[in-house]
Amino acid sequence: MKDTYDFSKGKRGRVLAEPPSEPEKVRITIRLDEDLIDYFGALADRSGGKVGYQTLINSALREYVEGKTPKWEETLRRIIREEMSHHSAA
Repeated sequence: MKDTYDFSKGKRGRVLAEPPSEPEKVRITIRLDEDLIDYFGALADRSGGKVGYQTLINSALREYVEGKTPKWEETLRRIIREEMSHHSAA
C-alpha cells in the first residue's frame, strides 16, 4: 500500500454506472410487513429462481388493481351456496 494517494482528479458519484431501468418501472422504497415478504420470498424460492419476489408482489398488486382477484363478497356467497347444497343433500 502507498503512503499517500492523489485524489485531486477524482470524481464524486457512482463507481459503477446505474443499471438500465426496465421500461415503465420506477424504483421506490416501500415498507411491507415481514410476513408478506416471507410469503412472496417462499413463492419465489419454489419457482426455482425463475421469478423474483418483487415480480410476484408486482403481479399481485396488478391483479388487484385490474379487478382480477376474487371479491370477498363473491367468495363468501360461493362458500354459503356450497355449504347450503351440502346440507340440503344430506
